[in-house]
Amino acid sequence: MTTPAAPATPSANGSRRDAIARGVVGRRRELDLVLAAVTAGRDILLEGPPGTSKSTLLRAITGQWGVPFVLVEGNAELTPARLVGHHNPARVLREDYSAENFVPGPLVEAMQSGGFLYIEELNRAPEDTLNVLLAAMAEREVTVPRVGLITGLPTFRVLASMNPFDDIGTARISDSVYDRWCRLAVGYQDEADERAIVAVRTGCDDDRLIADGVALTRATRAHPDLRRGSSVRGAIDLVAIAVELAALGSYGTADAIDRPRVVLDAALLALSARIAVDEASEATPEQVITEIWENHFFSRPGVQRRVPIA
Repeated sequence: MTTPAAPATPSANGSRRDAIARGVVGRRRELDLVLAAVTAGRDILLEGPPGTSKSTLLRAITGQWGVPFVLVEGNAELTPARLVGHHNPARVLREDYSAENFVPGPLVEAMQSGGFLYIEELNRAPEDTLNVLLAAMAEREVTVPRVGLITGLPTFRVLASMNPFDDIGTARISDSVYDRWCRLAVGYQDEADERAIVAVRTGCDDDRLIADGVALTRATRAHPDLRRGSSVRGAIDLVAIAVELAALGSYGTADAIDRPRVVLDAALLALSARIAVDEASEATPEQVITEIWENHFFSRPGVQRRVPIA
């Protein structure tokens, strides 16, 4: 069974949390919950849409703790052998099997280094691979044929994320797998936090442009023709592209730039691959984005609606 870490004083826990929080925009509650779980020696599953700072939280914790962050992508190719490791075929032919020619996979690497094993898209991994994880999570050890028993260091954790809204290429997570995790639902951050994220990630100091980019991106999440909207990554790219477009000189002079047109072209480029049109809709991604753009810039009281762009 998992042995919890020694309890820390409230002031020590608070100082640790504050140090980690300096590398994360917002997410104070989620950071408290994740930090409490991993400090208590528990494994945690973060469930939510892409672009909601799940891996950022975990990287911030491992960075402050000084332990490795071992990332692995959950997919059909993540077999038990890829997760645990394998014997070097060339050396096996020369030397036969031995512990010396074993090549550690991400699970063994994380166990031996006391790191965080982070599995993205857990629900895309095969069931037999998840069963290997269950043993490692339950006992903090795994037996490797011809190598022996490998025991995880005290800071070893198994962490994972999954997107509950994406059912393409995913499998249902069984109750026995869920029973091993502490689960945290992570949603989109509020508008103020997303503006702060865009400012930090782009270095842009144009508050109005950042506000436009975040507003358009957030509007995709509630549009009736879309089954999936864009994460804040769309706003980050939109603002970064808009800054470069404005500097090209094709949208007017420096003193009279056609800001709405710059934002539209940047939005079409940054958001069209990040949204998914509902199967029942006949709209294209470009039409949806243009509609959102028009509503944002030209549907306010007293503002004349823009002439449609061909």
